[in-house]
Amino acid sequence: QLQASGGGLVRAGGSLRLSCAASGRTFTMYSVGWFRQAPGKEREFVARINWSDSRTYYKENLKGQFTISRDGAKNTIYLQINNASLEDTAVYYCAARYYDGGAWSSWGQGTQVTVSS
Repeated sequence: QLQASGGGLVRAGGSLRLSCAASGRTFTMYSVGWFRQAPGKEREFVARINWSDSRTYYKENLKGQFTISRDGAKNTIYLQINNASLEDTAVYYCAARYYDGGAWSSWGQGTQVTVSS
């Protein structure tokens, strides 16, 4: 199971850190990813991290603004959002997949991030 948290209201240019707490059979996860869905838009991939070696991958145009990390002791994945812009307003979801190239089959409930001007 995945539980996303940490969303809220942030001013443009500010920072926010989202958390995704994993429970259950975490040792079977291959990677955990963050996705977001803005109003009226399709859900998009933001970043992912491999559970075993913490290797990270980002959507190209978001690299540098977002940082994904993992705390193995807490079974928690973080998404740091820096220099937030209005376009970052969205519901952010974390998801897990269980093998390389597999479907994102476990999803958290989402956490709302709203960026104000």
